[in-house]
Amino acid sequence: MLDINTIIMFSLASSMLALAPGPDNIFVLTQSMTNGVRAGIIITLGLCSGLIFHTTAVALGVAVIFQTSIIAFTVLKYLGAGYLLYLAYMSFKDASKTKLNTRQKNLSLTALYRRGIIMNVTNPKVSIFFLAFLPQFTSPQNGNITTQVFLLGAIFMVCGFVVFVLISILAGKVGGWFSKTKNGEKILNRVAGTIFAGLALKLALEQR
Repeated sequence: MLDINTIIMFSLASSMLALAPGPDNIFVLTQSMTNGVRAGIIITLGLCSGLIFHTTAVALGVAVIFQTSIIAFTVLKYLGAGYLLYLAYMSFKDASKTKLNTRQKNLSLTALYRRGIIMNVTNPKVSIFFLAFLPQFTSPQNGNITTQVFLLGAIFMVCGFVVFVLISILAGKVGGWFSKTKNGEKILNRVAGTIFAGLALKLALEQR
């Protein structure tokens, strides 16, 4: 079992990492601004659920594959880049509509949740990051290492969820106000599309 000092230090480190600008929190921010607070929170749940995949990959040693196999790493990152390009296309498509009703589209909760999972799981960098980050807080003296990794992964999910929900609430309120201005929703969608395209390019150019 993890000792309290390890839990505190890991929680603080995880919260700071969640706050640092990165693909996931930028994704939550843009989705909350264009689709509302609820959408951001559901997508956050999806992103955090995706961390189960990466935590398991580290615990079972699968993450090493992404670190050592150029093929596995490349295939996964291009899948993620392709999905982000699809989201960019959809955002620009919404921006081109004469009558915009972005917040009334009511994407299903399942679709939003799935969007978050795909975004997270298709980023091999997360598995490699977890492979380097989580073991630093484990110790043979605290029991089974695999169990410790799963516990650390769970703590990271909770910290990430709290931070991302706060981002969702703030971004959703800003987006709600901005969408009421003239051409506000059109601009929001264009900004979101540009960000998605940029994230896709960044992911496609990532090296192990």
